[in-house]
Amino acid sequence: MVYAAAALAVKPGLGDKDAMNHQQNSPAAPSAIKRYRVNDTLVAARPLEPALYLVATPIGNLGDITLRALETLAGADVLACEDTRVTRVLLDRYGIENRPYAYHEHNAEEAGARLLAALEAGKSVALVSDAGTPLVSDPGYRLGQLAIEAGYRVVPIPGASAPLAALVGSGLPNDAFLFAGFLPTKDKARRDRLRELARVPATLIFFESPHRIGDTLLAAAEELGGQRQASVCRELTKTFEEFRRGTLGDLAADYADRTVKGEIVLVVGPPAAEAQPDAADVDSLLSELSATLPTAKAATEAARLTGLPRKELYQRLLELKQTS
Repeated sequence: MVYAAAALAVKPGLGDKDAMNHQQNSPAAPSAIKRYRVNDTLVAARPLEPALYLVATPIGNLGDITLRALETLAGADVLACEDTRVTRVLLDRYGIENRPYAYHEHNAEEAGARLLAALEAGKSVALVSDAGTPLVSDPGYRLGQLAIEAGYRVVPIPGASAPLAALVGSGLPNDAFLFAGFLPTKDKARRDRLRELARVPATLIFFESPHRIGDTLLAAAEELGGQRQASVCRELTKTFEEFRRGTLGDLAADYADRTVKGEIVLVVGPPAAEAQPDAADVDSLLSELSATLPTAKAATEAARLTGLPRKELYQRLLELKQTS
């Protein structure tokens, strides 16, 4: 069965602060909650060492959870999440009775202090986001940073990742890629950011809102080039999963008047390799520049104009001067 976490998204609650404090300061919870269910089998969760566990959760299909993640969610002394109601769906699916507490951008300072206090008390703390890997475009980054600065052990529990799922499903080159998160919402700032990334020799991965995907594709086509290959990856692992592939220009036209719903990852292929200048033309440029500039400056200017390595141009200019 496929579950869409996005369909359950509601305004996060604040959680029960008093109950959380009680859980931190009381003996371990009854063994009845330290278990999880796989199919129809109940499995006992082994005790966890004191640490902050960053647990990846499914991005849509609840079957994508890992066994290690289930054991961590069931066995943690304290379980913190972005939205208790979203996480409760996952816990109920696998028979986990551990009670989740809210940690999100609106209460990060207060809730974060309580989670650090739990670590100080020798507790195991598990952190999850609504979907995917914590700390990737969510407020968990600050908690992880504080835990590391305070000397606590931080343990990643890997699993589902929307950027990687989109990348491998896009059909675009994956030998080098850059996850750039969300683009700015304002058009000028968005275009400035795209220009900064235009010549990065890697596939680019962005998160995007369905309400902005049309504007983003138009800006990307104009700033990165309409012929660059791209893929709009929507509702990954969910019932209506969709990949639309093509050039940025074609996708921009396709989404200009299209109304879409759901979470989107935009993947843009790397820029085409620039044609290397002819060797004779490079020699001619070096000779021309060296007539009015010192050797080092001539090589620097040639590197700027051709995109070739300065060191190679400098060496070639020395060879040309020796043979002239």
